[in-house]
Amino acid sequence: MTDTTDLPPPSAPRFDPHALPPLREVIARFGLDAKKSLGQNFLLDLNLTGRIARSAGPMASVTAIEVGPGPGGLTRALLATDATRVIAIERDRRFIEALQDVVDAAQGRLSIVEADALTVDPETLAPAPRAIVANLPYNVATPLLLGWLARIEAYVSLTLMFQKEVADRLVAQPGSKAYGRLSVITQWRADARVLFNLPPRAFTPPPKVDSTIVHLTARAAPEAAEWRVMERVTAAAFGQRRKMLRQSLKSLGNAEALLEEVGIAPTARAEEVDVAGFAALARAVQAREDAAPAQTHQAP
Repeated sequence: MTDTTDLPPPSAPRFDPHALPPLREVIARFGLDAKKSLGQNFLLDLNLTGRIARSAGPMASVTAIEVGPGPGGLTRALLATDATRVIAIERDRRFIEALQDVVDAAQGRLSIVEADALTVDPETLAPAPRAIVANLPYNVATPLLLGWLARIEAYVSLTLMFQKEVADRLVAQPGSKAYGRLSVITQWRADARVLFNLPPRAFTPPPKVDSTIVHLTARAAPEAAEWRVMERVTAAAFGQRRKMLRQSLKSLGNAEALLEEVGIAPTARAEEVDVAGFAALARAVQAREDAAPAQTHQAP
């Protein structure tokens, strides 16, 4: 027998995000001023939050996980989709009470988790299929993304808002100024697609930069490489991106031999190497490290 404890009754009406009090009224009622220290900028236009929710794709049978719901604009939009459940992670306690009206209206489909998203593994919150849809606080967007990319196959998709400069880096190609470590790691693990931009005036208070919605799905056949080694190689390479790789990769040991082994010119710079090249470097570094203990115990 199917357990329907967490599902709304069959006769429940479709969730209407406009049936609740306006978001500006909620903010005024609970005194929810945006905290700069938490990277808070509220998106109050339900047409825009609806567009973001729809851009995540089909949500039937999927649990939508949101980070930083704030007053609940995107939360309402996600509940208006066919998502089985919505789980919102919020560290600012002020919003827990403010979201109670949405919890009640959702009839069992919305759960609020009071926690810092940097310390929460979304996989523990809901069984697959699950998707993350979030207007990320800018000050933690990159570390959150990197954490999810390491296990992106666990998600149907990630539909995330970044400041435009970060979004440009996610999809940048070799040879461009925006191409860097984040570009390599993202494109190694995921297919990333820029969907649309949002101007500062769409938010309260307006940020100083444009924002961009990006849709990411797990790459079907990523280049073979270990996560920790790929992180080390890209950190070394882009940590001194103006230098030739034979210099910037010295910390990995005998950089010239390493580069020659994988067919990359020692005089190349990090921004000239594609994802496949970095994965080859990571495999070579890993092979060298795996062989090191055996060499240590060889008789002289």
